[in-house]
Amino acid sequence: MTIRRIATTLLCAAAIGAGVPAFAADAPAPNRYAATIAPAERFEIDGVLVERHGTRGRPLILVPGLASGSWVWQETIRAFAAEHAIYVLTLPGFDGRPPAGPTPFATARGAIEQLIATRKLDKPVLVGHSLGGILGFALAEARPAALGGLVSIDGLPVFPGTEDSTPQQRAQQAAGLRARLAGVRPDTFALQQQLYMRTIGVLDMDRADALAQLTARSDPASVGAYTADVLALDLRPGLKDIAVPVLVLAPYFDLDSQQQNISQLAKTEYYSALVEGAPQVQVAAIAPARHFAMFDAPDKVNEALRAFLKGL
Repeated sequence: MTIRRIATTLLCAAAIGAGVPAFAADAPAPNRYAATIAPAERFEIDGVLVERHGTRGRPLILVPGLASGSWVWQETIRAFAAEHAIYVLTLPGFDGRPPAGPTPFATARGAIEQLIATRKLDKPVLVGHSLGGILGFALAEARPAALGGLVSIDGLPVFPGTEDSTPQQRAQQAAGLRARLAGVRPDTFALQQQLYMRTIGVLDMDRADALAQLTARSDPASVGAYTADVLALDLRPGLKDIAVPVLVLAPYFDLDSQQQNISQLAKTEYYSALVEGAPQVQVAAIAPARHFAMFDAPDKVNEALRAFLKGL
């Protein structure tokens, strides 16, 4: 399996799942990851839920990825709320929020722009996971003066594996994926999420099952719509317009990658090739970790973020 194929699986599996139920559902237990830190303020912008923590320092905008909510960022909030005003977003259709509209990616990007403008945020740093990181790339290209920095955890400016595809091929794939997810039943989606979390999401199986219960609260059609929007994108031509430093964190787990004959260096080089157009960009590995590196290696993620902020 090539590095492109693996990266495609990594970003796409949360949306399409494995397609077959793999695990029997046990009786639900209290989910320790569902509890979140009470925000100082909660409000909405264009259907995007915003939770604010902290009041001072350079603002941080934390954007979760597909099917995720603010529970993704609890360790980050604990680590940085004393020094930064933190705005945590939950996108429409995710984590029990009402379904997304027909153009969810563009709507979410616009909501982040409105947040920055209406709250008069001075050079905030956007920290995004997966889809959240891709939104960060789109915003940094379209509004070069809006951000002070961008940190993307396993989110890239083009869907890996499609970098050589034509726009027509991307549009075809996007339409097919959107249609496929539109009809998925909630129980099937929940089983797909469990399999995804156990194989690609995180390292610990108990944690995987608990987090899958949370991602399964999202609307499958909305997950498909966001993924289709991303699949149709190629943001690489605009990377040259990004005027702020960019840090891309690439999770790496050696046991997964040994089976696929991919080294940590090969993965970081592949990611570097996809973001090389940005004037100030660094790619760093986070290991051992799978896609949700914030759970597998929270200290390493926070250390990388702290060093990045210090260098701005």
